[in-house]
Amino acid sequence: MIVHPPTAILFVTDRDDSSLQPLLSYLQSIGHLTLTVEAHMVKDLSPYDVIVTENTAAFAGDSEQLTKFVHRGGGWLGLVKVSDEPLPQLFGVQPNPSGPEAELRVLFKNKDHPLATRLPEAIYLKGCHRPLDQTTEDTETVLYADWHYQHSPVLVRRTAGEGQVACTTLQAYDDPAFQQIFYRLLRLLAGHFEPHRTLGVALLGYAQSVGQPHGLGIEATPGLILRAVCDLDKERLRQAQQDFSKVELYDSADGLAKDPEVDVVIVATPPNTHADLSLQMMAVGKHVVCEKPLALNGQETTAMVKMAEKQGVHLGCHQNRRWDVDYLAIKQALTDGLIGDLFYLETFVGGFNHPCGYWHSHEAISGGTTYDWGAHYLDWVVSLMPGPVRAVVSTRHNRVWHDVTNADQERIQMRFAGGLEAEFIHSDIAAVRKPKWYVLGTKGAIVGHWRNVTSYEIDPTVYFHEHEIPATEMVPDLTLYHRHHSGQIVTQKLALPEREHYLFHRNLADHLLTGEPIVAPLEDSVRVVRILEAAARSAAKGGTVEVLND
Repeated sequence: MIVHPPTAILFVTDRDDSSLQPLLSYLQSIGHLTLTVEAHMVKDLSPYDVIVTENTAAFAGDSEQLTKFVHRGGGWLGLVKVSDEPLPQLFGVQPNPSGPEAELRVLFKNKDHPLATRLPEAIYLKGCHRPLDQTTEDTETVLYADWHYQHSPVLVRRTAGEGQVACTTLQAYDDPAFQQIFYRLLRLLAGHFEPHRTLGVALLGYAQSVGQPHGLGIEATPGLILRAVCDLDKERLRQAQQDFSKVELYDSADGLAKDPEVDVVIVATPPNTHADLSLQMMAVGKHVVCEKPLALNGQETTAMVKMAEKQGVHLGCHQNRRWDVDYLAIKQALTDGLIGDLFYLETFVGGFNHPCGYWHSHEAISGGTTYDWGAHYLDWVVSLMPGPVRAVVSTRHNRVWHDVTNADQERIQMRFAGGLEAEFIHSDIAAVRKPKWYVLGTKGAIVGHWRNVTSYEIDPTVYFHEHEIPATEMVPDLTLYHRHHSGQIVTQKLALPEREHYLFHRNLADHLLTGEPIVAPLEDSVRVVRILEAAARSAAKGGTVEVLND
């Protein structure tokens, strides 16, 4: 896989302080970070690039060791605890008394700061307001908090000798945006942060319904540049040039593979070509993002993973549905313990409609009915139930649509380690839809009902035009059911995060350019293919139990 410069971090903290655990877990999930946690400062700092101190004020009277470390090229990140003790002078700031607990609106003083790339203009963090007072002119304010119409510095940085120091009073260690900034700051202090790199991206396959959103996502993402489009169909190439006038056009994968301006290839062709084209692009050193499903079987995914490891390139799957707000709301509800421990999950997609006449409806090309939407829905399942899958059972029906080779309906049932169960159904013969989500926990449940939304456009001649928004693109109506201590079942609408666009492309750039974790890890897409392959075996044999060693 892609290799980022290794960074060694020493984190000196009280082991009993649980508030830091979310941050430490995040940092430990990043493979190229070596994180060492100690309760006391160690004598030999030479193995480390950056030292993080939780109780930084404790070193105010004796910071000689750390000062020498910094002057020789190391980094020191000081966290400020709630105390009135002064900080070491090396930081060039001193903390003011703590203010009240509040939600702080935090911004970069320089919106073009390299740490700010692809991050929101403002983030909202819980914590005490505690501004830092500058004591030297060369101290840079990186982040400030809006407070009583003043800009209060809350994260600063300063050069000291050959190294750098930084200091912050922010303590929202469980906030994803703050974790990103914290990680980037560590890389900056270690001298491993390259802020102005860009990557050229190509689209291999250009159906406009898929290629145009990818192109717009690339254009909206700093650090990514759309360089080329490749397709066998000349009409699609003309459409691509109309949509994106500056792209280079190729009518063969061989030509695209030779383009030195292309660093990343998004493979957006039918599933039966995913493996071969991905292998071809990775073989010449290009990063690959493959449309879902990653491939049709385990043999193909194994070859793809081995090639990525051999070439030291990124391989990923376009699991953009990880940012659907209903999935995010359910994931957050589970994290918050709102329904207790998850033990059973059902998902459904479909209706009663004639399948399309394209390759999606033909098993030899698509993989089968559940390989399409199922690649997304099963990705949700393995994310919400991350334990090993022990067994898969699948059944299918061919009763109505005899002009296509996909089944009319397929059901996949999964049993996980520990007895957890999940089910996914894709049906094209369901006159009444099941709920999109049916989630059971030990303290409650979440149900997500489909929403049918129609919009109307006034027309003076025929009065109006009617447009149906696909149900799959509408956020379902999510209701949480919780058992009150009185025995009553209390209902409430589930809180939804704000809907944002092109977050997959932003996360891809964050991963490739700065080494931040990929939200939809490759391992999950590989697991999805294993489940799909086992389900196909089961259905072909009439619904046998397929045992997996996941």
